[in-house]
Amino acid sequence: MSSIDGLLDALDDVVASIAAVDLETVPPAERFAVLERLETARRRQVAVAHAGVAKLERFEGCPPVGIALADVLRVSPREAKRRMRDAAQLTPRTTLTGEPLAPVLPETSEAWHSGQLDGEHLRVIQKFFRDLPDHVPPAEVDKAEHSLAEKAAVLRPDQLERVAHRLALHLNPDGTFSDEDRARKRGFVWIGGQQVDGMSVGRLIADPELRAELDAWFAKFAAPGMCNPENPTLTPTDEAVERDLRSYGQRQHDALKALVRGQLGDPKFGQHNGLPVTVIATATVQDLQNKAGHAVTAGGTLLPIPDLIRMAAHAFHYLALFDGVNGRALWLGRTKRIASADQRIMLHGKDRGCTRPGCDAPGYHSGVHHAAKDWKYGGNTDIEDLTLACPPDNQLVETGGWATRQLPNGQTEWIPPPGLPMLRGGVNDYHHPERLLDNDSDPPADDAGAA
Repeated sequence: MSSIDGLLDALDDVVASIAAVDLETVPPAERFAVLERLETARRRQVAVAHAGVAKLERFEGCPPVGIALADVLRVSPREAKRRMRDAAQLTPRTTLTGEPLAPVLPETSEAWHSGQLDGEHLRVIQKFFRDLPDHVPPAEVDKAEHSLAEKAAVLRPDQLERVAHRLALHLNPDGTFSDEDRARKRGFVWIGGQQVDGMSVGRLIADPELRAELDAWFAKFAAPGMCNPENPTLTPTDEAVERDLRSYGQRQHDALKALVRGQLGDPKFGQHNGLPVTVIATATVQDLQNKAGHAVTAGGTLLPIPDLIRMAAHAFHYLALFDGVNGRALWLGRTKRIASADQRIMLHGKDRGCTRPGCDAPGYHSGVHHAAKDWKYGGNTDIEDLTLACPPDNQLVETGGWATRQLPNGQTEWIPPPGLPMLRGGVNDYHHPERLLDNDSDPPADDAGAA
């Protein structure tokens, strides 16, 4: 450890010395050469760091490697997973018996570690192989990887992308894709968080079956006059059809919303974390009275109060109300280990999601955790002793040496195992952005109401 620390100290010194150089003293033509060498050095450092990522493994008290890496480096979990995926493809492997294996992308790995490739080059090559159908012979795949790595060392990423596209067409000229090829591409994700106006953007890659089913649904329920928020009816009049000024895309959006809303709360779908599969939203009494502000769903979505009031017209929605000044969860004591449905609802309102610092898992993906003292050690299942924790973080307390406690203000403090300073403890403000602008940490008053 002292050896690597010494090398890193020397690297810090070299970087500081280079930063102190005034590039204006370098002839203009040579400044490009300086930046090229700096870029190559930066890329090589990234490659070295990826090799280190490939060596990471969990130890007692360590969260899942992807989460721990994100926390320690202060990068997003998505970025941490991307680095782990890159490392798995670009570093040498070993068999179960310890025999060495080449990287998944051997030629790309060589160019990567020599500092010739940027992350954008790598994304192009990865996408090429991700979209390549299975019927392409392995020998042709190996040749393609060699060619792309060779071209990536001399081309810009945008130029490489065009070369990769032409090569993909050459290897699959008939555009033949199997069911398995298509299945790999299917998915739906939200792109980023909510926008400032509350709207969200998603990306759907639908397989033929889902496309056919949506086409059939939209043919009926996305027709003019159907599922119109301004005139909700299943049998619109000719006048309502004429007055419908929504675009085709807006009608499809409203038809999809009607499809999902019609399913939520149906008893035949069972339960999720002890509650019906439905929308759970929390709001303050003041915001409801003023018809302004936002409610927060158990999925972390900000829901404008007018939208919440409109949703309340439909059945099967839970609503927890808190005093907006000093509200706290309703006291619901139990003598059983499992929290009641009412307690779960109040925890959705109080915590909104996992309470471990840095975790963004919403309430829908979190379970009830005994924060003060676990049930098996004599703890009570009382609302002031409960909090929310996602399954991996709950396991950190169960078997990983982490501890939690409830602070006087009702927040949950997470305490990492002794001797692991790189693991961050404290409280989680992610689900409560209002705390970032409020320095008042006084505990809630006892006369706060909840319903």
